[in-house]
Amino acid sequence: MPLSFKKSANIARMRPSATLAVAARARTLREQGRQIIDLGAGEPDFDTPAFIRQAAALAIEAGHTRYTPAAGIPELRQAIALDANRRWKPRPLVTPEEVIVSTGSKQCLFNACMCCFGPGDEVLVPGPAWTSYTEMIGLARATAVHVPGDPANSLKTNAKQLAAAATERTRGLIINSPINPTGAVYAATELSAILDLAAARGWWVIADEIYIRIAWGAAPSAFDLARSRENLIVVNGVAKAWAMTGWRIGWAIAPAQVTLARTALQSHSTSNACSVSQYAALAALSMHSEADKALAEMLAAFRERRDLVLDVLRGYPEIAHVHPEGAFYVFLNVAGFRGAANAGTAFAEAILEERDVAVVPGSAFGAPDWIRMSYANSLPVVAEGIARIASFAAHSG
Repeated sequence: MPLSFKKSANIARMRPSATLAVAARARTLREQGRQIIDLGAGEPDFDTPAFIRQAAALAIEAGHTRYTPAAGIPELRQAIALDANRRWKPRPLVTPEEVIVSTGSKQCLFNACMCCFGPGDEVLVPGPAWTSYTEMIGLARATAVHVPGDPANSLKTNAKQLAAAATERTRGLIINSPINPTGAVYAATELSAILDLAAARGWWVIADEIYIRIAWGAAPSAFDLARSRENLIVVNGVAKAWAMTGWRIGWAIAPAQVTLARTALQSHSTSNACSVSQYAALAALSMHSEADKALAEMLAAFRERRDLVLDVLRGYPEIAHVHPEGAFYVFLNVAGFRGAANAGTAFAEAILEERDVAVVPGSAFGAPDWIRMSYANSLPVVAEGIARIASFAAHSG
């Protein structure tokens, strides 16, 4: 008799990724012959820069295709430490022993939750926030406590709000800046106050800085502001800034004892990240002139697209949105859409089926009256997409 499958307690409450669900539905419609404008994906549309691809090819020819140390090749860990020290000048300076390389920043975040949190713990999540934070915290058997941001301050959460949401079970928080899904950026004063609160309370801070190189003004790092790194885990990677989503390389910088624990966990799960991808990431971090040129070109394109979106939205003052200062998202308020209780989901479903535009419902991020659109697509596609979104929102109340 076949064994029936019953989900274990480990995953019983886990929800599938809403962003992947949108992508899957868009793909199905595209296969049916529909011309779908995909503004749902959180993925740069650029090719990985040529110098990085060439470094990967050279790594293959050199035979760098075997297992590496679980924490990553020494050269890459050294380059990550040097990059952090060059860009942010943390005190004390980052050492390679504090660095672990993982299969994307997502694994870094997951491993951090598994190592720092457990049953009975509560973890504060300023919201709206990336959907996977909640699931990762839950997989660690801890409880995510969502702390909604202030609509008058680009939906950002401040230290006072976090303190009010804390209990004796609070063990840490996850903060992301620039923020997915809103594109907002925490100012230095805001981030500093949050870091000071966490240090005073003895909380872990997991700072997700995957978008920190994609910003139109100042985007301070936790490295810039933390008085101590004893409770700080900073996560970054190559996926967004260098259009390397498929290469699956991320890293975390944490106190050495945390990195040792994370390395042990990783050695029993995925072991090392892809060896060839590690050498590609090494090129991105060590070939400074090529990397800076490639990043500047992509940033210019992102900014042009963002400015186009904002120009269109100026013609629709009734559509509230968060002014994006980083990443490549715009967060739009569609409250009241067709009288739906979950307006964002209703809007996302309707505009995909009726206007062939894919966006992500805000409920995925804890904001049911909102939608997220990505402008990580070509300028003509973004232009047509935002025109359809704005018109649909304005005339489908």
